[in-house]
Amino acid sequence: MRPDSESIARLPVHRVGPNEGASAEPIDDSLAVEEPLEIRLGHSGPSGVTTSSLAVTMRTPGADFDLAAGFLFTEGIIRSRDDIARIAHAGPSRGRARTRNIVRVDLCPGVPVNLAHLQRNFTVSSSCGVCGKASIEALAIRGCTALPVGSPRIHPEVLAALPERLRAAQPVFHQTGGLHAAGIFSSAGALLAVREDVGRHNALDKLIGAKLLDRELPLSNSILVLSGRIGFELVQKALVAGIPIVAAVGAPTSLAVELAREFDITLAGFIRQAGFNIYSAPQRLG
Repeated sequence: MRPDSESIARLPVHRVGPNEGASAEPIDDSLAVEEPLEIRLGHSGPSGVTTSSLAVTMRTPGADFDLAAGFLFTEGIIRSRDDIARIAHAGPSRGRARTRNIVRVDLCPGVPVNLAHLQRNFTVSSSCGVCGKASIEALAIRGCTALPVGSPRIHPEVLAALPERLRAAQPVFHQTGGLHAAGIFSSAGALLAVREDVGRHNALDKLIGAKLLDRELPLSNSILVLSGRIGFELVQKALVAGIPIVAAVGAPTSLAVELAREFDITLAGFIRQAGFNIYSAPQRLG
């Protein structure tokens, strides 16, 4: 898998050794690109089609359509691929890579949009102003239900090997060392898809968005593997996509565990070849 040219920047740096000064001549280094992406929403209103600026996120360019679609889906703005009429870049291109930093998503006529509700949710989310109990109850109100505990089943040895397989499929990370990754695997351990981004939430939105656009949701027979820690919002996005097993090389937060237990998601942390911790729904292992 080759990285997108938009995702990597080459810049001169001075290398410093432990017992010596900076190198006299700069050397080129590869850095992960970070730029803003504005997501605009085109939707029907009382006076016709209305365009709203919905969100701005700092992301690594590439798979922008996946990111926008995944964000709209995991935030509950759309319910399926059929709600989307069109996705396109908007605005001028910039920089040597000719990056375009605005994506417009036009919804099909009749898809309801409550902008006041959306603005309140995004404001509260960004300021961490909602308690954990209310956040979990909101997911139940949205129609998220507990996942079947019996499937899929995955052998512990297979699960322990997945982070290394994810790392091997991270082309931009290999060159920059500066990106998170989210990967979807089968219960047999086969890698189905992977996305990278400077933001862990963006990487997962890109992954879910790609599956949404391919009409492959819900991911009810899949395992999600994350390259870092497991926060509440990552488990929330997995739940919305119907993913029953979430595993990561890092630790989960207390609220992530509470959410996983509430909805019977198998949550595994500190994944290593030597073993890992299971925080909820261990019945899927074996």
